[in-house]
Amino acid sequence: MPTITNDEVDVVVVGLGWAGSLMSIELAKAGLKVRALERGEDRVNADFAYPKPADQYAYGVRNKIMVTPKAGALTVRHDLKSTALPTRKWGAFVPGTGVGGSGLHWTGVLIRPTPTDIKLKTYADQAYAPGILGEGMQIQDFPFTWEEIEPYLDKFDKICGLSGNTGNLNGQILVGGDPFEGPRSNPYPLPALEDTLNNSMFSDAARKLGYHPFPNPSANVSRAWTNPYGNQLAPCNYCGYCSKYPCLNYSKASPQTSVLDALKRMDNFSYRTQANVLRVDLHADGKTAKGVTYADASGNEVFQPAKIVVLAGFQFVNVRLMLLSGIGKPYDPVSGTGTVGRNYAFLSNGGATLFFKDKHFNPFATAGATGQMFNDVSPGNFDGPSLGFIGGAKIHSSQATGAPIGTSLPSGTPEWGAGWKEGLADWYGRSMKISISTGCMSYRDHYVDLDPTYKDPWGQPLLRITFDWKQNELKLQQHLRKIVLNITRELGPDSFSESFLGMDSHWDITKYVSTHNVGGAIMGDSPQTSALNRYLQSWDVHNVFVPGGNAFPQNFQANPTSMIGALTLFSAQAIKDQYLKNPGPLVQA
Repeated sequence: MPTITNDEVDVVVVGLGWAGSLMSIELAKAGLKVRALERGEDRVNADFAYPKPADQYAYGVRNKIMVTPKAGALTVRHDLKSTALPTRKWGAFVPGTGVGGSGLHWTGVLIRPTPTDIKLKTYADQAYAPGILGEGMQIQDFPFTWEEIEPYLDKFDKICGLSGNTGNLNGQILVGGDPFEGPRSNPYPLPALEDTLNNSMFSDAARKLGYHPFPNPSANVSRAWTNPYGNQLAPCNYCGYCSKYPCLNYSKASPQTSVLDALKRMDNFSYRTQANVLRVDLHADGKTAKGVTYADASGNEVFQPAKIVVLAGFQFVNVRLMLLSGIGKPYDPVSGTGTVGRNYAFLSNGGATLFFKDKHFNPFATAGATGQMFNDVSPGNFDGPSLGFIGGAKIHSSQATGAPIGTSLPSGTPEWGAGWKEGLADWYGRSMKISISTGCMSYRDHYVDLDPTYKDPWGQPLLRITFDWKQNELKLQQHLRKIVLNITRELGPDSFSESFLGMDSHWDITKYVSTHNVGGAIMGDSPQTSALNRYLQSWDVHNVFVPGGNAFPQNFQANPTSMIGALTLFSAQAIKDQYLKNPGPLVQA
């Protein structure tokens, strides 16, 4: 039993990253008493004053602001017959921790999904003949329309100070933006970031080959910006320290720069750090939550009573807490029953690195989202059905950092010692990348559950991932390889290297890909195929809401942050407008 009981609050929010901070400020503004619990340490803007974050070894190599493998360990396997083993070192993904969460270290690319992405099942049923798509694929539509979610995408754009070129304004296609984006109700708040040499070279070549490049949508703001919460962001100074780093210039949208400074001034909001939530506590009938129990920094168990519980941690954290707390039925891939754990999806990347003896790309002068991309190869924009796969990718040339450790060097360059130093001196700043970031479908045998063997320091089971590449995603990779190599040939480098998945590839947990993990507690129209309804409310425990990447029924090729922000704001609005007036299920099963 908990040894300490806190004062009751209206809302307890677990996790203080993007979802937690947005939910907290929206509900606090409605007059509710809100308390957030963050398992990591406090992180305030003053901690990241120049030049503290400009330390590649600390942040980029040692993962200073990420959760440690011990504190956030998972187990991983490729299939149901294999034994999962625990992560000892982060590889394919690196979750954040502490106040700000992964929203503190993200790169800042803030691109929306397309209308087709949110209605992918509908598109697939219309465009693909039976038998074309892989056995066991179980993609689903998001349970809302573009018109319903777009106002919240727009609101999150303004919270972040989105910088870029508008492509579709209320149905009017504009030159310089993405012609394939869904209609925007308002233009981008700010103009695009400054171009770099690789941007202009890539966009010229892509346009010559018939594609439609546009500047990466950026949450590294191009101009000074005051957002709807009254927080001020400074114009980016292109320091090159974004991905894996806190911003030293108040220029990258994050919970700290965009939400928390305003939220912390509210008398009805408070937060606790080093508060590791162990479970959601339910009433005897199991239909409502009465609060959460967490372990504090001294190891005490503390009960935090609350009328509403919001699980707003990273995707893995949210799903694991639901499983540990008995919220919803665990998913069984054999019978296909249950919903909590269902539809885990990751993504793949790849690309080519182009080396030019006569070019100087100045990679040290860059923002995290500096680059150009095109969206021609996303579902509905090309003939995927004739190619035998579904999904797509953003294809881009991005110059996200100039930090020297990890700089790509030509084939044959030594990987350490004097030869590596000589290669770095010769080739630093003389290469550019053409990269892909793909979608990933959901499958019956890709899921997360509680590991039967391995436990955390509190004696609770670790979360287990069962995932591997399927033929659909590998076919997509091979198609994208052809496109990237065509652009490479158009650019004519002195040499290049490439990295794509072959048709016999398996998921490699040791090599970094992205931290865009989704699924596990997905939203949908039916409690038989989803854990959450359209408002991110648990079908089973009506005063529990679960915003985050966990809600995605599959992964699309756009970065997830825009949709996570919009879903959280959509859910918060429903709580304010509907739930508080009549607590109970907001959607009838």
